[in-house]
Parts: sequence; C-alpha cells; structure tokens
Amino acid sequence: MGQAFGCLQVDQSNVAIKENFGKFADVLEPGCHFLPWCLGSQVAGYLSLRVQQLDVRCETKTKDNVFVTVVASIQYRALAEKASDAFYKLSNTKEQIQAYVFDVIRASVPKLNLDDVFEQKNDIAKSVEQELEKAMSMYGYEIVQTLIVDIEPDVHVKRAMNEINAASRMRVAANEKAEAEKILLIKHAEGDAESKYLAGLGIARQRQAIVDGLRDSVLAFSVNVPGTTAKDVMDMVLITQYFDTMKEIGASSKSSSVFIPHGPGAVRDISSQIRDGLLQAQNVPQ
Repeated sequence: MGQAFGCLQVDQSNVAIKENFGKFADVLEPGCHFLPWCLGSQVAGYLSLRVQQLDVRCETKTKDNVFVTVVASIQYRALAEKASDAFYKLSNTKEQIQAYVFDVIRASVPKLNLDDVFEQKNDIAKSVEQELEKAMSMYGYEIVQTLIVDIEPDVHVKRAMNEINAASRMRVAANEKAEAEKILLIKHAEGDAESKYLAGLGIARQRQAIVDGLRDSVLAFSVNVPGTTAKDVMDMVLITQYFDTMKEIGASSKSSSVFIPHGPGAVRDISSQIRDGLLQAQNVPQ
C-alpha cells in the first residue's frame, strides 16, 4: 500500500539505492521516504551496513613441503558514504574477497616452515587484512578484522608431530626415572655402608667387653680361689661357653645342626683344641 502511494520504509542498518529511469539518483537512509514511481523513481536494491563474516579455507604448501589448510575469517561491512560503489562496482563481494585471501595466503605461507606458520599466524592475518583493505576500499567496503582461526596440516603430518612430541616426552620421563632410581641406589648404598659401619663398631665393642670381662673373671677367680692358675680358669670359661653354644643351638628349631665330637672324656680335648686354635691364631705372622 505504501509503495502504491510512493512511500518507502528503509530499515535500520540498511540503505536503499534510488534510481530515476534506471540511473543512480540517491542513497536512502533508514526511515520513511517519498518515492514517486510515476516520475520514474524506483528502488534498485538494498544494501546492509552490518558487519558480515566470511570464512575462507585455503589449501597451500609450506616451505618444508607440508600441505596445510588455512582457515581465515574475514569481517567486513559496506560504508554508508560509499554505498553506491559497494552496490554497483561488485557483482559478488564474497568471491572477490576470497580471491584476495587466496592470493595473500598462497604468497605468504610457502615462505615459512610448518612450525613458523603456527607461530606467525598473526603476521599472516595482518598481511591479508592490509591487502584486502587496499583492494576493497575502492569498492566501498571496510575490512573490520581478519583472523587466522585454524591451521590444519595433513592427517599423517599431525600424527607424526604427535608421535615426535610423545617420544620426546617419554625420553625426558625415562631420564627423570633413571635419575630417581640412581638417587635411590646411592642413598641405599650410603645407608647400607653406614649400617655396616655402626654394626662393626658394635661388634668391636662387644668383643672388647667380652675380652675385658674374661680378663676380670680370670683375675678375680685366681685371687679368690687359691691354687688355681689362669689356664684353669680359661679352660672353665671355654667349656662354659661351649655348653652355652650347644644350648642355644638346641633351643632354636630353625637353626642348622652342628655335629661335633661329644662325650664326658672329650671335654678336655675340646678345651685343648679351642685353646690351641686361639694360640695358633695369635702366633700367625702378620
């Protein structure tokens, strides 16, 4: 009904292109406009001023001969003051932007190795934005932002990169594990050495105490019992220790059996053997 009376409504964030008898006449801003169609005025079309987004997928090759797919996200909008250029000069805006993105990416990425592509993706995005800004400004478009949102290497390359990373981490873990085991072995050896040293001190003190006790016993027995000699006391002590040893062997169910000559007449032989063994050990040249 409004168009029948020559009235036209233009929505917010849009402009309308007015023509008179097929020739560009004016850019109609948002709001209500009088359009006398009987005088040859008509609307050729509408143009959105909102920010639009175009995702471009570009496959290319890096300097180290790895094929990657680079996904660029282009955010752009038409300028109100250049609405006529944006409406008339380009027949397909998205294809035009895509062509420039392909050109810049395929000129930039082949100069970089794969690792550098990931590290310098912001530089690639800036190069794309600068090239698009120069090219699209003459067509009435503004490039708001350019982002490299994804870099996808070939599946086999990604698997190989993951395996390299995993092998490197396993090597580091193996080194750390070996170092930890080394520390444990060193600490265990140090503890064992300290334990043996302390055990040796204990045995030495024990033997010293035994020797001192035997000496004191022999001296005390010789003084208190007239007519006894040191040899008689030593024989008695040796025989006592012999029977104590036999008692301990028999009392333990898990000890190994020791078979030695035994009998009432063999006690003197045993003491002689023990005494002779001690004397021979003392007479061995050092």
